[in-house]
Amino acid sequence: MDIRRLGIPDVVEFVPQKHDDGRGFFAETYSRQRFAGAGFAIDWVQDNQSFSAEGHVLRGLHFQVAPFAQDKLIRVLRGSIFDVAVDIRPGSEACGKWVSCVLSAEKFNQLLVPKGFAHGFLTLEPATEVFYKVSAPYAPAADRTVRFDDPALGIEWPLAGAAPQLSDKDRKAPLLAAIAAEIAF
Repeated sequence: MDIRRLGIPDVVEFVPQKHDDGRGFFAETYSRQRFAGAGFAIDWVQDNQSFSAEGHVLRGLHFQVAPFAQDKLIRVLRGSIFDVAVDIRPGSEACGKWVSCVLSAEKFNQLLVPKGFAHGFLTLEPATEVFYKVSAPYAPAADRTVRFDDPALGIEWPLAGAAPQLSDKDRKAPLLAAIAAEIAF
């Protein structure tokens, strides 16, 4: 498995090895032993999957506060996404900074977004399917959202002038500064 740390080193891209033959391929996309051996010992408790019928569907920026803060391991089963992680850890040198990575079924890559980061993604093509593991269950009382277009973050979403498709929750999300006092990991 190839491992690449992004501009904020706690956010990590993984590319599992594919074993191809005339029938197709086989790949080990997650191994507790291999991840722990690479320094990522995370107890995954839930798998989630989302499907977006159209391109320019934007989901996020989402996170959960303690005691339900989540690590996430994201991969794309079909299509592609522009995946973003925003450091929101109080006191972090990178707090308020973001990193991105294009994840796609073709590239066969995954992104580890640790606790302390808001996460979101934009679908880059129709019929995109995303699968991700989380280290804590969904807890509505701990669920938080930050506006995808918060000017203090300055995320450069590749929308090419198009308007993103948003849920009501994401459309009504507050700016990071408005909820900073609630953030605890």
